[in-house]
Amino acid sequence: MTEWEQHHVIVLGPNICETASDIFKSPIFHRILASFIEDLEQHQAPELEAIKPFLRTPAGKQGSGAGASNLWDKEALADLLLLLTEYRPDEISKRYPAFNPALARKTMLYDFVEKLYNYWRKYARFLIVDDGCHQAGETASDHHKFIELNERFTNLVLEIYRKIGANLMEKLPRVYRQLPCGAGAGILADKIAWDIPGEEYRQLQAIPFIQLVVIEPPLVYYPKRNYRKGMFMPVSHNPLKHSQLEARDWLCYPAKVGDLLTFIYFHKRYLPLGLSLANLFELAEPAEIQGRRPEAMLIFGVEPELLGKRQTVYYEDRQAGIVLGLIGRTDDVDYFGYFKKMVLTLHNLIAIEHGYLPVHGAMARIVLRTGASANVVLVGDSGAGKSESLEAFRVLATDYMRRLTVIFDDMGSLRITPEGEVVGIGTEIGAFVRLDDLAPGFPYAEIDRSIFMNPHKKNARLVIPITNYQEVTRGYPVDLFLYANNYEPVDNKHPHIELFNDVDTALEVFSEGARLSKGTTDEEGLVHTYFANPFGAPQKRDQHDALARQYFSQMLARGVKIGQLRTQLGLHGYEIKGPEAAAKALFEFITYGG
Repeated sequence: MTEWEQHHVIVLGPNICETASDIFKSPIFHRILASFIEDLEQHQAPELEAIKPFLRTPAGKQGSGAGASNLWDKEALADLLLLLTEYRPDEISKRYPAFNPALARKTMLYDFVEKLYNYWRKYARFLIVDDGCHQAGETASDHHKFIELNERFTNLVLEIYRKIGANLMEKLPRVYRQLPCGAGAGILADKIAWDIPGEEYRQLQAIPFIQLVVIEPPLVYYPKRNYRKGMFMPVSHNPLKHSQLEARDWLCYPAKVGDLLTFIYFHKRYLPLGLSLANLFELAEPAEIQGRRPEAMLIFGVEPELLGKRQTVYYEDRQAGIVLGLIGRTDDVDYFGYFKKMVLTLHNLIAIEHGYLPVHGAMARIVLRTGASANVVLVGDSGAGKSESLEAFRVLATDYMRRLTVIFDDMGSLRITPEGEVVGIGTEIGAFVRLDDLAPGFPYAEIDRSIFMNPHKKNARLVIPITNYQEVTRGYPVDLFLYANNYEPVDNKHPHIELFNDVDTALEVFSEGARLSKGTTDEEGLVHTYFANPFGAPQKRDQHDALARQYFSQMLARGVKIGQLRTQLGLHGYEIKGPEAAAKALFEFITYGG
C-alpha cells in the first residue's frame, strides 16, 4: 500500500514490493509515471519522443502529437519496462511485436528511463511499517529484520534500474554508482497504550508511536518555508474538544525533551520534518510510554479552521497535567523551526512552573590542553552566535582543547541542587544550525549523519546529532554564564568578554535581549526579545522575572561569573571569524581566569 504527498512518497509495509512485477503493477509506480509524463509535457521535454508509440487518441487508437497525460497508455509502457528487466529489445520484439515501434527508439527510451529514475529519486521517500505485526520489537534480531526490509526495497529498485539500462544498451556498465534510490528513511511504528487523561484525548489512542528509525543519509528535504515568524500564544480552551483526527493520517514521535516526556503528533503532510526529529530529540522507549501520561503534547497539522486567526497556540490543561501545543495545517508552518521551537516552548512553560529557569542558549563543558576547564553557558536568541561559537570551539579543538562536551545547543534549564549549586540540564541531542555560519567543509565532513533543508536558499539548515542523552540530562554545574552579544564590534572599550558584578546590571542586559537579526525569523535589524527567549519566558514574565533574579543572585553568591561574550556574528564579514575570535578569547579567559 502507498500514500502520496506533493513532495514525498510513503510506502506502507510490511508487504512491500518484492519483485519487479510488484513494482510495475503498484499504484504508486503508475502515479509517479503519470506525474512524470505530465511534467515532461509541461516542459515539452525531448524524452516524450521515446514514448510516442504509447500515445493514443481519445478513440483509443495509437497516434502521435501532444495530448493530455491521461491519453498515454501507461499500462503498456509499464509492461514494456517490466519486460526490459528480463530481456533485450531483440528478444522482446520476437515475442511481443506490438512493442517494436517503441523498441526502435531504444536510445531515446534509455534517456527516458534515466530521467524517470532521477524523477523518483527527487522525492522524499519513506517506508513505514505500522501494522502491529512487529510489536515494536526490542531485540537486536527484530531491529535487524526491519533494517533488512528497508535494504531489500532499496536493492530491488536499484536492480530494476540497472537491468533495464543494461538490456537497452546491450552491455553492462563499467562503473556502478550506489545512489540512494529506495526509502531514504524507514519507520517502524506501533500502537502503545498510554494514560489518556480525558475524552478529548481519546482520538489520539489509535495513532501509532514511532519506535525505530532507519536513516540513509544524506537526506535533503525542501520545506515550503525557510524561516519562522511570530510567537506561540496561549488559548483559554482546549481545541482538541472540537477536533476529529484520522489516525491513518498521523504519526507520533515520542520524544524525551530533557527529562520531560513529550508526544509529538504530526500529520503525514509534514513527514520529512517529523522524521527529522530523530536527529534532534531522544526517542522514548516503549516501556517509557506504556501506561504513562506525557507532560507535554504537540499536535502539528490540525485543521486550520480549528484554531482561527492564530495557527500556533498552546493550552495549559491543568486538570490533565499536560501542556498542549497545536499548529494548523498550512504551508506557512512548513519549516522545521516550528516543530523545534513549539516543543521547546512547551518544555519552558513546564520548567517555569517547576521553579526552573529556562535558558535559550548553548552550554558546553570545555577542557583545555592547559588543564583548565569550565562549564560555559552562552545565552542568545536565534542568530546570536551560540551554536556558531560551539562550532568555533570544534574548529579550534585540535590546537586548544582536550575535550568538548555539548550539554545543550539551543535550549536548556538551570536548576538549584539541594546543596545550592546551579546546574544546567539540556533538552536536545542534536542541533538545527545554519549552513552559512558553519566553517567551510563542515557540512561535507558530517554529511553521513546530517539532514539538510533547503540547501540552495538563504537560511539553509541542517539537523545533526551532536551529543548523547546521558550528557544532556546529567546536570553540569555552571561556571560561566554569558550573554551572546552579536551586534557590538570588539574594541578597546568593548572587549570580547565583559563581566557584571551585580545582579541588576546583569538582568538589564539579559532581559533586554538585543541582537542583530540574521534572517532566521521574520525580523530585521537590531531587535530585542525578553531574555532572548520568546519561547515561554515572555508568556510567563512575572514568574520568569522572579526566577531570573533568584538564579542570578544564587550564581553570583556561588562564584559563577556572569557577563557577555561579543561574538560579532551579526556584523558583515564576521560570520565565521567573529565566533572564532570570541572562542579564542574565552579559552584565554578560562586558562588565566580573566
